[in-house]
Amino acid sequence: MNILGLNYIYHDSTACIVKDGKLVIALEEERLTRQKHTSAFPEHAIARCLEVAGMTIKDIDHIAISYRPRLDLSKKVIYGMRMGRRMKAFTEFELSQDMSKRRQLRMWLSSTFGKGKMPKVHYVPHHEAHVVGSFFVSPYESAALLSVDGAGEWATTFKGVGRGNTYECLSQDFFPWSLGIVYEAATEFCGFRTNYDEGKTMGLAPLGNPETYGKIVEKMFWVNDDMSIGVDLSYFDFQRYYAHRCGKKFYEAFGQPRARSKSAKFEQNHLDVAAAFQKQLEECILKMARLLHERTKEDYLVISGGVSLNSVANGRLVRESGFKDLYVMPAAGDNGTAIGAAYYVYNSVLGHPRNFVHDDPYIGTEYGNDVLRRLLDECKLTYRQLPDGELEREAAMLLHRGDILGWFQGRMEIGPRALGNRSILADPTLPGMKDKINAQVKHREAFRPFAPSCPIEDTPRFFEQNVADPFMLKVCMVLPEKQKVIPAVTHVDGTARLQTIHKETNPRFHQLLKEFEKVSGVPVLLNTSFNVMGEPIVESPMDAIRCFYSTGLDHLVLGNYVVSKNNSA
Repeated sequence: MNILGLNYIYHDSTACIVKDGKLVIALEEERLTRQKHTSAFPEHAIARCLEVAGMTIKDIDHIAISYRPRLDLSKKVIYGMRMGRRMKAFTEFELSQDMSKRRQLRMWLSSTFGKGKMPKVHYVPHHEAHVVGSFFVSPYESAALLSVDGAGEWATTFKGVGRGNTYECLSQDFFPWSLGIVYEAATEFCGFRTNYDEGKTMGLAPLGNPETYGKIVEKMFWVNDDMSIGVDLSYFDFQRYYAHRCGKKFYEAFGQPRARSKSAKFEQNHLDVAAAFQKQLEECILKMARLLHERTKEDYLVISGGVSLNSVANGRLVRESGFKDLYVMPAAGDNGTAIGAAYYVYNSVLGHPRNFVHDDPYIGTEYGNDVLRRLLDECKLTYRQLPDGELEREAAMLLHRGDILGWFQGRMEIGPRALGNRSILADPTLPGMKDKINAQVKHREAFRPFAPSCPIEDTPRFFEQNVADPFMLKVCMVLPEKQKVIPAVTHVDGTARLQTIHKETNPRFHQLLKEFEKVSGVPVLLNTSFNVMGEPIVESPMDAIRCFYSTGLDHLVLGNYVVSKNNSA
């Protein structure tokens, strides 16, 4: 039983293959086309997935799409007519997009299968693909379910409960009652790209004072006692004209927005707006989760959707929601709906028992040492080959002396976070390292923090975290006495977006951390994605080489090969 899961409706187009309930491979289209957050039909990802899986398209029995055409169509049409010309134009655009996306699939199916037998196509509602699919690959036999994003079809949330391979929807919210889009208004005000740069807003928030605009923001959006979302739409414009999030009243309340330019200065009102919106978003998600916990009596929470990438809010859920822990898929945004849709079909539609836990994010492409060596020779690069064990010791020494490494190993991880296989690594004990990487390597805003990676067994020595976080999606506090020890990964508010490293899933990265501890006394490394701002994470060794030579990286570690810009290294 082979299922091809696809997402290409909104953004982050992705393909995956599930064989007899096991996730064989999942790939984001952007990694192959180098177009970040692309919504193009994922034909390159499909082809590579089939290649890695050793299949042809004729081996596929079912295709799962993370979108159900015409779902809530009447709501869209009525809303568009009621809101007037500008929203009517948006609604018409949505309908044309709906038709366009279905046409793309039909054309691909026709060109691929001709008049031959086609797989059965399943259209899975967007939020079910998000959170029900996530539940089916979670480690929990039963759990509360929460999906929160901008909008999928017309819904903006899904609140429910899952047990075994069944689920129940308790309630949903619908456009324009959206926490995701409201948070996008703060992103727009701070001069960032909406539905793209919300992580920047989250990172900017600790620099501001949430109390300055706290009372106003509390009245702008909230969660009611029945778990529904409330929004004072008078502050916003998205409900009438989706391209603009902020309305006239928004600017009257908060002042002049920041220009959308990397060089534009951040004024205090921009920092304070980010802080207030971040705090209120956390309070809303926390209240929703507490009410869900009270209603379902479940011990665990599965959360998904774009808002679940807000790792600061997730950290508070771990500490304050009443749940023992939560599961967030590594690709918790729309990219993960390809996986979710496939498992929705396998477990819910086809009724197969659950037999897979998605606790390993390294499910992408891989390049062996033979391939890496041929490429290095073709590029006429000078390199050193080191055996296992010696490679990790050498890399640890280079990091300890202050060098910055591009680290390219094994199978590529999925999702927006580099998790130790397509990473840029550095010594977190050096106070100036954060600024150096932002300026010379990543070419991005100076305020943006970097994450620490630490072996799971060493986590209590440095972080106030009592649960695993292999996907870097739960922000925690750095122990007060350790904040000056690892300043390059400690944010201004004393927090860190920790990744716990598990020897079972990534033995090489785990060993590197242990080797770094031997020379530095600290089993923690600064870990950021192997890319520069505006580009996807590198997929191929050629991508890695290009990034290496266009940035301030000192060394590139490709498999068992080390390339250095300084030949004396």
